[in-house]
Amino acid sequence: QVQLVESGGGLVQAGGSLRLSCAASGRALSTYAMGWFRQAPGKEREFVAAITWRAGITAYRDVSVKGRFTISRDSTKNTVYLQMNSLKPEDTALYYCAGRVGGMSIRETEYYDWGRGTQVTVST
Repeated sequence: QVQLVESGGGLVQAGGSLRLSCAASGRALSTYAMGWFRQAPGKEREFVAAITWRAGITAYRDVSVKGRFTISRDSTKNTVYLQMNSLKPEDTALYYCAGRVGGMSIRETEYYDWGRGTQVTVST
């Protein structure tokens, strides 16, 4: 099992930026894929972005985040990042990092390692 710890959340004004980090430990990550999910109050958790560890192939939710959010990884630090620019109030949510062995997935049920989340709040 991989331990995942998120950081980097906070309060930011609309139009601002945040970079979330997810530090992974506990096993080799060469066959791993990691994703970011978010859950707003009263809503279901939803996929945001994912990346494969070895090749760095990425996927994003849809046009609502693609172009504003960028997922990346630093193999030397075993860390995945989510750079979020041009933040909007509707981006307010608890952001979770998740991992799975194998290819990336947009389905949260296919991830079995989860962090505890980091809160992102975007004010108007």
